[in-house]
Amino acid sequence: MAATNIHRRNWLKKGVLATGGILAAPYFSYGESPRTPLPLDHQGNAIYSPFFKEFLPENFREFPELDARLNANENPYGPSPLALEALKKAAPGGNRYAWKELFQLIDKIAEFEGVAPENIMMGPGSSDLLEKTAMVLFMNGGNVVSADPAYMSLIRVAEATGGSWKPVPLKEDWSHDLDAMEKAIDSETKLVYICNPNNPTGTITDSEALLDFCSRVSESVPVFVDEAYLWFLEDGARHSMISLINQGKDVIVARTFSKIHGMAGLRVGYAIAQEATLDKLQRITRAGMGISYPSVFAAMGAMDDTAFLNKSRDLNAKARDYVYTSLTNMGFAPVPSHTSFMIFPIEMDGKAFLSKMTALKVGVRAFQFMGKNWCRVSMGTLEEMQLFTKAINKVLV
Repeated sequence: MAATNIHRRNWLKKGVLATGGILAAPYFSYGESPRTPLPLDHQGNAIYSPFFKEFLPENFREFPELDARLNANENPYGPSPLALEALKKAAPGGNRYAWKELFQLIDKIAEFEGVAPENIMMGPGSSDLLEKTAMVLFMNGGNVVSADPAYMSLIRVAEATGGSWKPVPLKEDWSHDLDAMEKAIDSETKLVYICNPNNPTGTITDSEALLDFCSRVSESVPVFVDEAYLWFLEDGARHSMISLINQGKDVIVARTFSKIHGMAGLRVGYAIAQEATLDKLQRITRAGMGISYPSVFAAMGAMDDTAFLNKSRDLNAKARDYVYTSLTNMGFAPVPSHTSFMIFPIEMDGKAFLSKMTALKVGVRAFQFMGKNWCRVSMGTLEEMQLFTKAINKVLV
């Protein structure tokens, strides 16, 4: 059996590499679920734009045992106690579809966000909603304008569906270049995509400037604002673009239970937009069909657990402060982060760096943009971050 598995693995690897691209596993691909072929450079690294690529491990289909899994922006503290209690109670109903219960969750979210239930579309994680939006909007071509680097889930699917990407480099302060993005819009632009706080940089764009941008630009083209990491900010609600929905603006805002709520494996997310926009998406896609019955109840429990949210935010901030201080003391220049991850430049080939870190059982990500190689590390527990800094000291110092 072992020989058969090795043969199959080698055959798959040769087959996909021979096409000039890879079907990267979600664990290493930049999106959570796109399976479209990625163009590779001569070293087998994923090329996203002329200025942005990701270094992939030599054996990117392997899932090595890690003492510190810091490569997927997962919350190490969740799900919350209330979410777990609700999940356990609902588990026996896992043989049922959650239609009525899903509407209960929608009503709860609508009240929390201050919008009508008709403005909400559910999905198994926010990446699923980004991808569904891309599939619907770009099936007949067109382009999406976004930052470079950016979270690639929506962009990869847009390209696979028939669209194209117009990348606009971030400004020197790591914020979105809103003026340049507006100038990049043309008659073929079908969507402007903004991730704020941004992934993979962890940086934020001024909310007042972004609010003005979204309000004006959405008069001519839809604007999708991905707020997956917003609640790691102490005053996250102040930075949200959701107020534009009630003003009738053609803006889509995505949120997820995967990050601050610690429910990445339970797959719950939602988008808030104009009812007409959501109707267009749901004529083709199945929206909340992918959310399991127990996950619906877990999400409702999670929304009630403000104590967990505050604890999760505080512990994340302490881990982030520890990493920033430790890296600075070691001579690195980490970029100040507003999220559950951090980037810093490394003077090592990204592939070799990943190999050395994995050998020490610490999982991270490595990218190339802004003319440099970067490590992106997710915030784990303080103990996991101590393993990370020890590994960095061995590999890079």
